[in-house]
Amino acid sequence: MTPPRILIVEDNANLATGLRNNLEIEGYAVDVARDGPAALAMVRERPPDLVILDLMLPQVDGYRVLEALRDGGHEMPVVILTARGAEAEKVLGFRLGADDYVTKPFGLMELLARVRAHLRRAREDARRAALAANGAGRDSLPARVRFGDVEVEPATHTVLRGGHPVALRPKEFELLMALVRRRGGVATRLELLREVWGYSDEVVSRTVDTHVAEVRRKLEDDPQNPVHLLTVRKAGYRLCWKG
Repeated sequence: MTPPRILIVEDNANLATGLRNNLEIEGYAVDVARDGPAALAMVRERPPDLVILDLMLPQVDGYRVLEALRDGGHEMPVVILTARGAEAEKVLGFRLGADDYVTKPFGLMELLARVRAHLRRAREDARRAALAANGAGRDSLPARVRFGDVEVEPATHTVLRGGHPVALRPKEFELLMALVRRRGGVATRLELLREVWGYSDEVVSRTVDTHVAEVRRKLEDDPQNPVHLLTVRKAGYRLCWKG
């Protein structure tokens, strides 16, 4: 079996070498790019299964690299690796299509756990897509979901608000569908991390909260006072909707 290929985009030579060595020990095939143009050229030549992307890059910063990847139709998981820790910068990364965000300094074992989780989730998504293409493997999602002026068709990944299309990023849509499946029931953060991101108990992340905030921004009339995507204190989240 061909090992998963990971592209590290990092201009710090020592960090890039350390990451490469540890990932290769774990059995991954690893490429390294030191700047944005080199990374984009590598992706075009041989698309990786996952990208670890630094934001502070020479020539073209990581945000622009990420945007170019998504605009080019590349859907592989992207884990942002950066010294920046501001919430606004994390949000921008997610809006541009990042799947995860790890702040330097980071624990190697945690990063490896996140890499494994994203690769596992990507394989599962590919399996589900293949089953769906053959008319099999459909889950218990309803044909149509309505709440407020929002209408969602899970089968076609169509989201409308006031009759106009809304662009949800893949993880945002999967998060919404995880809540839809519960038909008003509560989903804990850990359940969502497992179901949407493929994380195990060993990974601690604020990713769920950041993605919930983004979905609210796109679908709620007043994201600061949501009436559909609700926080259940000390429990998690639930979605109020009608089938």
